[in-house]
Amino acid sequence: MPNWCKEAEDIMQERFGHDNVLALATVEGGAPAVRSVNAYYEDGSFYVITWGLSGKMKQIAANPAVALAGDWYTARGVGESLGAVGKPENAALLIKLRQAFAGWIDNGHTDFQDENTVILRIRVTQAVLMSHGVRYEL
Repeated sequence: MPNWCKEAEDIMQERFGHDNVLALATVEGGAPAVRSVNAYYEDGSFYVITWGLSGKMKQIAANPAVALAGDWYTARGVGESLGAVGKPENAALLIKLRQAFAGWIDNGHTDFQDENTVILRIRVTQAVLMSHGVRYEL
């Protein structure tokens, strides 16, 4: 968990502790690649359900350094696959993600039986959060 002050962590939970669309940047061949992802924040990490064979996951496997940008928030972190959503060790987290992503998760796009449907965790290592004119840094 990052070393935010309590006020900043409370803002993070309020702002990102549910489904959010964030810009996720990875690196491929020395150049940035950016895309939007649905993400959920908890305890210093963002979580994304994604296709394990996607370009972003291949890029993260080769270079786990990533960056995020959202609502008055920018961050750097480390991306890692937690493996298939159906793995027993992901069960508790999947319950939270199903709640966070309830608006779209059961629309037929997410195959929970497919071992290539994975959870991406992005551990935040450095961040700037702005709220009502106050700047918080991690």
